[in-house]
Amino acid sequence: MLLSPMESAALLLSLKVAFWAVLCSLPFGVALAWLLARRDFWGKSLVDGLLHLPLVLPPVVIGYLLLVALGRNGVIGKGLYEYLGVSIAFTWKGAALASAVMAFPLLVRTVRLSIDAVDVRLEMAARTLGSGPWRVFFTVTLPLSVPGIVAGMVLAFARSLGEFGATITFVSNIPGQTQTLPLALYTMTQVPHGEGAALRLCFIAIVIALLALISANRLEKSFARST
Repeated sequence: MLLSPMESAALLLSLKVAFWAVLCSLPFGVALAWLLARRDFWGKSLVDGLLHLPLVLPPVVIGYLLLVALGRNGVIGKGLYEYLGVSIAFTWKGAALASAVMAFPLLVRTVRLSIDAVDVRLEMAARTLGSGPWRVFFTVTLPLSVPGIVAGMVLAFARSLGEFGATITFVSNIPGQTQTLPLALYTMTQVPHGEGAALRLCFIAIVIALLALISANRLEKSFARST
C-alpha cells in the first residue's frame, strides 16, 4: 500500500501535530490532575466542568473560540502578531494547539485516576520523614503514577491524530501546512476518484487508533497489577 506525496505529508504532519500537542500539554495536565485529585478548593466543580467542556461541545465551537482568541485579529492573537510577529492561526502550531485542547480532558482524566489510586498513606509517611511537598510529589506520587500518565499520553496522542472539527475551523485545510490525516481523508471524499486514497487513509487511521487503545489498555492493566 503506497501513499501519494499528499497522503504521506498529511500522515507525517498528523504525527508531528499529535506529538507536540501531547508534549506541550503534559506538564499542565499532570499539574491539573494532581490539583483535582489531592486538593479541595472553592470552584473545584467549575474547574472540573470547564475541563470537560471539549468532550461535550461541538469541536467547531472550540475551533471558533480559538480563532476569536488567537486569530490575527483576535483578543490575544492580534497583540502576538503585532508586537512579536507570532501567528498561530492557519499554521501547524495552531493545529497542535487545537488538538491539545481537544485531547486535554482525556489526558487529565486518566492521570487523575492514576494519582487517585496512589495510597495517600505513602505520601504521609514521606512527609513524616521530613520530605517537603515537592519532594513527595517527585519521589512518591509521580513514580507511582507513571503507568497512568503514559496511558493518558497515548490516549491524548490518539485523540490528537483524529482531531478534525476544531482543526479545520482554526487552521483551515491547507495541503502541506495544516492538512492533517483527517482533513486529507475529508478532502479525498470530496474529489472525483478519491475513494482509493480515502480508503487508505481510513485504514491507517483505524490501525493507529487501535494500536493506541490497545497500548493504553495494557498500560492500565499493568498499573492495576502493580498496585
